[in-house]
Amino acid sequence: MQTILSIAFDGIAYGMVLFIISIGLSIMMGLMRVVNLAHGAFAMIGGYLASYAMHDLGMNYAVAIIAAVVGTIIISIPFEILLYRRIYRKSDALTQLLLTIGITFFIIGIANFLLGPTLKSIPLPAALSGPMDIGFRMVPTHRIFVIICGVIAALALWLLIDRTEFGVRLRASVDNSDMADSLGIRTEWIYATTFALAVGLGAFGGVLGAELMPIEPFYALRYMVTFLVVVSVGGAGSITGAIAASLLLGFADTTGKYLAPEYGEFFFYLVVILVVFLFPRGLFGRAH
Repeated sequence: MQTILSIAFDGIAYGMVLFIISIGLSIMMGLMRVVNLAHGAFAMIGGYLASYAMHDLGMNYAVAIIAAVVGTIIISIPFEILLYRRIYRKSDALTQLLLTIGITFFIIGIANFLLGPTLKSIPLPAALSGPMDIGFRMVPTHRIFVIICGVIAALALWLLIDRTEFGVRLRASVDNSDMADSLGIRTEWIYATTFALAVGLGAFGGVLGAELMPIEPFYALRYMVTFLVVVSVGGAGSITGAIAASLLLGFADTTGKYLAPEYGEFFFYLVVILVVFLFPRGLFGRAH
């Protein structure tokens, strides 16, 4: 029974980390029609900035998270203005793949040159580093914090995209950008804001998930497929799909590592194959 509870709890926590990072990629692919393979690189930048803020600037954990998210968005602005704007609405998937994989290798090279090949730690505050008694067992407090952050992020995104004027303007800009322009919607501003939101979520997830997915220069390549898989399984652009896919894959991966660690990620990708076979557009994917 204890093993089942451990698998369930760790699976939810890992799934929420996948969700927070991958939902930004899902937004880019599903709502903006951009296959952004550099998304993991921006998550990695967030982790590096948080580690630097805590170790070198002496910031506490909460302030370091905010600084990492804001700093990553600021760093991403030149990329958005000079490169991403060239592929919105008017490029094919191959062009997007080549451009964004080039950005990924560029960021990896800079990180490796400036910071070296070693892992960067993000120390947890005392309030999150110990266990918490939830009645029937002790669980790591940080895992609870990650789960709460995931739930809040999901609700906030749903409200923003489905219940605000910004969400309406975003969908209009994607579905018919020429008509949106003619109606006075500043589509460039909409795209830039959505890009910043996606990057910020990636950075936030990179910091929160540093214990499960350590920050190092090849982070972006190591987890690129994982993030893409979450989007593919859930359905690009779907918040519900991203949550379902993240939890399903989190459970699959955690169960495999608990019960059959010698098989590595076999169960993770077995679930991916089964879902894609049964649901070619993902669990909650829609035809465009």
